[in-house]
This record gives sequence, structure tokens and C-alpha cells, in this order.
Amino acid sequence: MISIVNTELYKDCLKEINYSFGNVFIFKEFVISQFCRGEVISWENQIKLMVEDIAAFYNSDGSNVVYISNRINSYSLVAADWLKFYKTNYKVKAYCVVSHNKAGFLNSMIEKLFFKKEIKHFSNLYEAVNYVKQGLIEIS
Repeated sequence: MISIVNTELYKDCLKEINYSFGNVFIFKEFVISQFCRGEVISWENQIKLMVEDIAAFYNSDGSNVVYISNRINSYSLVAADWLKFYKTNYKVKAYCVVSHNKAGFLNSMIEKLFFKKEIKHFSNLYEAVNYVKQGLIEIS
């Protein structure tokens, strides 16, 4: 797996937001997150802040934002916290997960229990970005 900063995609990044728990890269059509190894990602401690920052950048509730999780590191996500996300006024147009191993795929299957839309899986970052740029995401 490759970090976004080590790709030619990085030159199109409009804004990079660095947190102690990971980084968010904002592009015109999508957002890519990369969390640090060993983190436990929850709504209260990380996601709420991240969502607020992204929403402020786009001046949007997120309904026009495609979120790509680039899982280059091993970390834990509180999957049930998707329910807390949905209790807010925030939305997401589509959710893509990039993972190169079975553990990453299985973790996203657990997330699907709490996520209201389809989660698209990809084995590399370029596939996910091409999917978004080609407009293949379904608008719900």
C-alpha cells in the first residue's frame, strides 16, 4: 500500500490536514484519509473533528463528498460510531475503502453493519480514485 503523498495524485491535493491520529487530504471530487498505526478511531476523539473540518472546507453537509479510506496502516475503528455520524446533520455521498489484505476487508464488512450505504472496496488507491473520477459512484 502506498501513501497518497508518494503518488502523483498528491499534486492535486487542495488541502492537507494533519492530526495526531492521521491525515486528511482534500481534493476537488473526494477526500482521502490515512490513519496512524495503532490508533483507535472513534466519533468523539477523531471523526467528529475531522468531519467538521471537511464540512467547513467544502462549506457543505458532506452530501457532495466522496470519502476514501486509504488503509495503509493497521488501526481500530469503532464501527458503531457510524450511528453517531448519522445522528448529526452530516452526510457522505459515497464511501470507498482501500485495503490490501483480508483484515482490512473484514473490518469494512463490520462497518457495513452500521453504514447505511454501500461500501466500495478497492485493492489500491488508483482504482478508488479512478472510480470516483469516472463518475461511477451512485448518488442516493
